[in-house]
Amino acid sequence: MPLPADWTKSTFSDPNGGNCVEARRVDGGIEVRHSKRPDGGTIRFTDAEWAAFLAGAGNGEFDL
Repeated sequence: MPLPADWTKSTFSDPNGGNCVEARRVDGGIEVRHSKRPDGGTIRFTDAEWAAFLAGAGNGEFDL
């Protein structure tokens, strides 16, 4: 699913400001950051890496 160019917070995030992940589309991939530390840096994934992550999450590969 394409992401908008602006930061998007997960719909599973705590609405009261808990630990949240935000992501945005950048040229050639996706950037991810901690919403409470927006100046703390980002992690960048290629489109292929992001697709693999989403597929793994959808398949339950990261379930505890």
